[in-house]
Amino acid sequence: MAISHHKVLILGSGAAGLTAAIYTSRAGLGPTLIHGMQPGGQMTITTDVENFPGFPDVIQGPWLMEQMQQQAENVGTVMIDNLIVEADLKQKPLKLKGDSGDIYTADSLIISTGAQAKWLGMESEQKYQGFGVSACATCDGFFYRAKIVAVVGGGNTAVEEALYLTNHASKVYLIHRRDELRAEKMLQDRLLANQKIEVLWNSVLEEVIGKEDGPMPEVTGMKVKNVQSDEITDIELSGIFIAIGHQPNTELFTDQLVMDEEGYLITKPDSTATDIAGVFAAGDVQDNKYRQAVTAAGTGCMAALEAEKYLAELAAADLAAAE
Repeated sequence: MAISHHKVLILGSGAAGLTAAIYTSRAGLGPTLIHGMQPGGQMTITTDVENFPGFPDVIQGPWLMEQMQQQAENVGTVMIDNLIVEADLKQKPLKLKGDSGDIYTADSLIISTGAQAKWLGMESEQKYQGFGVSACATCDGFFYRAKIVAVVGGGNTAVEEALYLTNHASKVYLIHRRDELRAEKMLQDRLLANQKIEVLWNSVLEEVIGKEDGPMPEVTGMKVKNVQSDEITDIELSGIFIAIGHQPNTELFTDQLVMDEEGYLITKPDSTATDIAGVFAAGDVQDNKYRQAVTAAGTGCMAALEAEKYLAELAAADLAAAE
């Protein structure tokens, strides 16, 4: 077991964490970034990326994360592979413990552990993730221009994604297991009035159909089951969007940091500061609205700048106390 102390500790290596690492490194704070279960975050399971600024051609999500990590390392970030299993944020310095037994203490902490899309858990769904099965219409809808797609879900997210997809797709199926939606009334009205959208009531996605004989796997259709009649219908399409919610990776901070009812960390207005001084949250772990790599990177920058200011004030207070 090793014990080490750090001015800035960053949890998570997605767009938010790596951006925070770049900025705190350039500020001379010598940050240490600890990878979690999925180094690189959700971008590592995103194939074609067309909406990250600065790249005129399509790039690959894993490649983008590799470049950001190299950039962070080049300016001085120390990378550690470990899984944090315990956190004590009630004391100073802040204290974290890895499953290796190593203990990390820190003057400031940037939490960028992200969120995970909830999936249906089907084998065929997993098989075509990133190749026609997605959890983000804003990220991938552009690739389905003039094509037929489906959205699974019945809440606000599902309805919003279905409406968004009508900007690109020729037709959108909304698959919902009940006979009424959970979404807000205004969104329901917009959805039901849109002629591009067909709602498949009392239905569930039974199987994703695709082919693998080309250069990459490709979704070609789906099997939908009516839960009342058990009838199964085959439908041809090109993309399926799972919109049954996200789960923020905040279990580690239960009963320590203020969260909303879904588990997202709550930060102060126009800030990444949490309710504990010196602890900041950036990216999808505190953003249940936009969930984009570029907005995650933006809040990572904010967290770094706020951590730098916090540490400067801390140093000034220590100096004043010593005089």
